[in-house]
Amino acid sequence: MKIFASYRLRTVTAALALCTASAHAAGDGVPVGEDRLARLVADTVRPVMAQYEVPGMAVAVTVRGKSQVFNFGLASKADATPVTEHTLFEIGSVSKTFTATLASYAAQRGAISFSDKASQYLPGLAGSSLDAISLLELGTYTAGGLPLQFPDAVTTSDRMLAYFKEWKPTYAAGTHRQYSNPSIGLFGYLAARSLGEPFDNLMEHRIFPGLGLKHSFIRVPQSRMGDYAYGYKDGKPIRVNPGMFDSEAYGVKTTAADMIRFVEANMDGARLEPTLQRAVTGTHTGYFRVGPMTQGLGWEMYTWPTSLEDLLTGNAAGMLEPKEVARLAPPQPPRADVLINKTGSTNGFGAYVVFVPARQIGVVMLANRNLPIPERVRAAYQILKALDAQ
Repeated sequence: MKIFASYRLRTVTAALALCTASAHAAGDGVPVGEDRLARLVADTVRPVMAQYEVPGMAVAVTVRGKSQVFNFGLASKADATPVTEHTLFEIGSVSKTFTATLASYAAQRGAISFSDKASQYLPGLAGSSLDAISLLELGTYTAGGLPLQFPDAVTTSDRMLAYFKEWKPTYAAGTHRQYSNPSIGLFGYLAARSLGEPFDNLMEHRIFPGLGLKHSFIRVPQSRMGDYAYGYKDGKPIRVNPGMFDSEAYGVKTTAADMIRFVEANMDGARLEPTLQRAVTGTHTGYFRVGPMTQGLGWEMYTWPTSLEDLLTGNAAGMLEPKEVARLAPPQPPRADVLINKTGSTNGFGAYVVFVPARQIGVVMLANRNLPIPERVRAAYQILKALDAQ
């Protein structure tokens, strides 16, 4: 993904010197005392921030419907802006869980069926390999070998269409998982077409509001740019630039408080409008198994209790490579006794979301540096296990 950099830098030492934690109830911003949970979160994330020179981080937790947000460090080193409950982070590929929610919503509305072929919703794909690939295979990265990223030359809708028309699968559809932004990007794009509106509009005016998320955006409005954190790479401030299917694959900017609300909606959607509630639950259906991980729509799942070793294996860099999968026939219905998670990164940000519906516990970690995924997983797992013991 393309990036840009601007503004002068401050030293990491100065950033970490300001790394004092604050805790707020996610619902109303009422301060919470420096209790045992606050100390656990701080003791877990501060060493990680120091080791990987992370300027700022927001960590949100939920335990049986009660949530707290803990803020650390700086959203911008240039002017020493602290991370607060209003800070917007790029969440990278965690955005795919929202894309999956939109597609599941379209299915619940009867606008699409996941067994439909991709070319059915974009006539320009007729006669291409997409004639034989289902929407489900696009949404689970099992289309047959679509790459992680588009080639650099694919910058317009016409070039996107030409790319897909020329693409030839390496594997039979539904036999291998190859993690791919073009794959799930097309999945979300076609789902939006089925509903007759642009993807960004549907997300910002239907899905986010339907979930009760008031501080989540694809396009950050000018009035909120002051809350939009800078990511950092090699000490330089950066933010993600537009790219093909960026909205669908890695485009959401949000707060930790909104993300923990999303987690709670995934564990208990009773307050959601019924169609959206069914759509959210539907993303937890398991379709393919690879190693210890079961691939849902956007989300990735593990039998609970889950070992840290299995979680690290399922989130390892090697999972970006093609992996033979076992198709679940019939698909695995949504279950409570699973751990559900998703990582996300842009060049300047790193995110991780994990929750266990049966235990009604969850953790959100948002950072303005792309720190190593294993470190995010270990830290969140430590906090999650502490929540489970409460």
